[in-house]
Amino acid sequence: MTSKVVIVTGASRGIGLAVAESLLQQGNRVFLVARTAAPLQALKDKHPDQVEFLVGDLTTKDVAHQVTVQTMATYGQIDGVVINHGVITPIQRLTDADASDWKKAFNANFFSALAVVRSSIPHLRVTMGRMVFVSSGAAEHAYQGWGAYCITKAAVNGLVRQLQVEEPDIMSVAISPGRVDTDMQKVIRDKGRPGEIMTKEDYASFKSAYTEGSLIKPEVPAFVMAKVVTVGRKELSGGFFKWNAPEFSPYQDH
Repeated sequence: MTSKVVIVTGASRGIGLAVAESLLQQGNRVFLVARTAAPLQALKDKHPDQVEFLVGDLTTKDVAHQVTVQTMATYGQIDGVVINHGVITPIQRLTDADASDWKKAFNANFFSALAVVRSSIPHLRVTMGRMVFVSSGAAEHAYQGWGAYCITKAAVNGLVRQLQVEEPDIMSVAISPGRVDTDMQKVIRDKGRPGEIMTKEDYASFKSAYTEGSLIKPEVPAFVMAKVVTVGRKELSGGFFKWNAPEFSPYQDH
């Protein structure tokens, strides 16, 4: 398989880090972006010829542009983008919604993703590349107290559909990774406040998934995402799928 060049956002931990590691194991080259330097440097130390990175906040003006500029300067091409960064906060009921907090959520989960899309499109047109967006089942299922997260992830799925229409030569897909053992799950357990913010039933479901050890390891959906962003079929474009959907059977770690 020919080595591909893939940008991965939110690559310092959780799913993003696992996607980067999987891409590297498959022989690809990556350009990583995150706010924390140490994990990115550790990957570069381990794979000096396959890793370059930028430490920055994608909600800050021009960071997305710098990512694509530096990727092109380093590798000369962009074959894929995995947009993984995002936040679940604020966790609050609509009656307590704070507009400034919601704007931060939209900037983190949607507008910064849009900035990456916009800056990547010209280069992905050349390679007829692929974009994978880490979405969530919350894009289609409303959870009490998760308004900002549910709505921004629904917007991301809408962006994927729009890309399929406007950029037919670029394969764009949204993937729900399921309940993954990441820091985001800890935020849910710490801030969910059952009966006050989240429903008792929803909170108990997430809490028991942790205590019973049934949360998915990040590397499991990450393997699928790494495959889809490098060799995913064009027919997937515009879709929203669970990581283990039948459509992804060719990309599973069998």
